[in-house]
Amino acid sequence: MKSPLLRLARIALLVYVGLCIGIAGCQSTMLYFPAKHTEPAALARASDGGLEPWRDAHGMLIGWKRPVARAKARMLVFHGNAGCALDRTYYADAFGAGWEVCLLEYPGYGSRDGSPCKDSFIAAGRAAVENLLATDKRPVFLLGESIGSGPAAALAGAMPEKIAGAVMMIPFARLAEVAKAKFPWLPVSLLLRDKFDNIAALGSFHGPVVFVIAEDDEVIGPAQGRKFHTAYAGPKKLIVLPGATHNNFPTEPDALWFRETSDFLRKHEEIPGR
Repeated sequence: MKSPLLRLARIALLVYVGLCIGIAGCQSTMLYFPAKHTEPAALARASDGGLEPWRDAHGMLIGWKRPVARAKARMLVFHGNAGCALDRTYYADAFGAGWEVCLLEYPGYGSRDGSPCKDSFIAAGRAAVENLLATDKRPVFLLGESIGSGPAAALAGAMPEKIAGAVMMIPFARLAEVAKAKFPWLPVSLLLRDKFDNIAALGSFHGPVVFVIAEDDEVIGPAQGRKFHTAYAGPKKLIVLPGATHNNFPTEPDALWFRETSDFLRKHEEIPGR
């Protein structure tokens, strides 16, 4: 006769396994929160914000640009996991003169077809870098915000000869560590599909990197950004935003961290190919 404790243990195990399977199956919806809209609606909103559509060689809308006369460099922005690229117009407003800001839209976000995941983000980013460099030879810098630090770090490490520098905005060191802190009772290393490891990815990049951390980041935690900064061996600058949280940080055009970031990157600019 089976003991009641053994039966309870089996039931608990089945519940736990079922929970793990359920979370594994829906992890994409737990990690990515895209805002979807039609292309005409996006074009109208972009026009109101002074942005122009950015299309690839096949005419597909892949993001938005803020043209700047005589801009000497491009800043390619990988936004966070919620909303869409048009929610990040403050980067175009803030970097201003000297920079052409390009807001990449992810597959599955905005009006862009596809599914959000690590591979699709990196593929879209790689195509965007190649598109920019095919247009002209002005240096390309990357800005990765939150989840966007994943594809930004991956591309900087994979194609260092084409990237002049990077900004890691409220980043994580390893996504698995963030997930483990949120769900310590789950076998995260086994369940997580999109294992962005920013420390490893950026290991083969040697250009300037600015790490911007929100002091009171309640989502990723400031320790992750500090760990990422400490691990990077190239020229680097750490900026801590006092009192800022993960989704509430200074975005005004006159915010000091924008100028500090721009000055550092241009001072230590890595000339691709040298």
